[in-house]
Amino acid sequence: MFRYTDIRKEDRVVMESIAGEMKRQEEGLEMIASENYASKAVMEALGTVFTNKYSEGYPGRRYYGGQEFTDIVETIAIERAKKLFGADHANVQPLSGAAANMAAYAALLVPGDTVLGMDLSHGGHLTHGHPVTFPASIFRFVRYRTEADGTIDYRKLGELAREEKPKLLLAGFSSYTREIDYRKFTAIGKKIGAVTMMDMAHIAGLVAGKALPNPVEFFDVVTTTTHKTLRGPRGGMILCREPFAKAIDKAVFPGVQGGPHMNVIAAKAVAFGEALRPSFKKYAAHVLENARVLEEAFRAHGFHLLFGGTENHMILVDVWSTLGISGKEAETLLDSIGITVNKNIIPDDSRSAVDPSGIRIGVPAVTTRGMRSREMRLIAKWMDGALRSKGDASILRPLNAEVKALCKKFPLYRSSSS
Repeated sequence: MFRYTDIRKEDRVVMESIAGEMKRQEEGLEMIASENYASKAVMEALGTVFTNKYSEGYPGRRYYGGQEFTDIVETIAIERAKKLFGADHANVQPLSGAAANMAAYAALLVPGDTVLGMDLSHGGHLTHGHPVTFPASIFRFVRYRTEADGTIDYRKLGELAREEKPKLLLAGFSSYTREIDYRKFTAIGKKIGAVTMMDMAHIAGLVAGKALPNPVEFFDVVTTTTHKTLRGPRGGMILCREPFAKAIDKAVFPGVQGGPHMNVIAAKAVAFGEALRPSFKKYAAHVLENARVLEEAFRAHGFHLLFGGTENHMILVDVWSTLGISGKEAETLLDSIGITVNKNIIPDDSRSAVDPSGIRIGVPAVTTRGMRSREMRLIAKWMDGALRSKGDASILRPLNAEVKALCKKFPLYRSSSS
């Protein structure tokens, strides 16, 4: 499907790694919740001559010459993003979701300001104020947690907000499996006079596909990645209400970034165009259906699921309390049969972040390959077998063969749609 003619000729060592990764992806099940498969068109855009061009500034306001076509492609990306999410303003230049969050903080806060965000072990993200991150050395982060049943108590959240008086009230997550009540969340922000921000990196594609409610309708600022469920290139984006547009643009450039990656912006434009098609709505609906089926199958196998189940594209499994194995051990066992997941901390985890109690499992990538309910049940069965195998090769080898056989039926790039 991909020829790589010049790389094969010019750099065989790198080509070997590319070929190895292609084989790994083709023969395995990618079930890391933050990963997906970009279309051939998106990847072609990444390899265009836009790679060669510096384009500091914004369309019509660049600092270098020769910007006729960069202005066109960035404007296409901006307009498609605004249409896709109903946003007043879109900045498509952030290099990643973390960079988008940093730019948003820079636009909305001054050093020492308080931010109220979700605790990492309860589903939040590193960039939402974990002490090891750079933003935590600049701003004062206070973290809220989920309840024992996996929900957010908005009364308690409101009390905490009134007590801490954050300048920014932050929603969003990296391993939380339930929906957030945007109306209740933003109402708290309005009562205390805080700016409200949502990091929708994980669910952006499900929002674009109308499978989940749109946070852009409620929040002042919304950040996201452009890959994950959105199936675009690796990158970031910031959407906001018009009063925040100037500050956001200034914070991205020249605030925290230099020249944007125009090849990536071209690929974002392609991905946004794909997400505007009716077929993408079907894809988003299939993602939610597959996640629910996988959840039911894991429950049937006796696993303890966090947050009371899933309402999005992923589930969080406590393998330590279920099987007495760590998340790291579980990740390694599943790798051995060709199923890729990631170890993940769980609420108030008694184990360390490098070897936690849980694993995070997502279905966006396998859904892109065309897999549905039947395959989800098979996958749950194979995962259960591997996790209970105690590393027995006589169990793991046949499971790996079954995984490869299934993957062969769902080739990666037979088409660029779902």
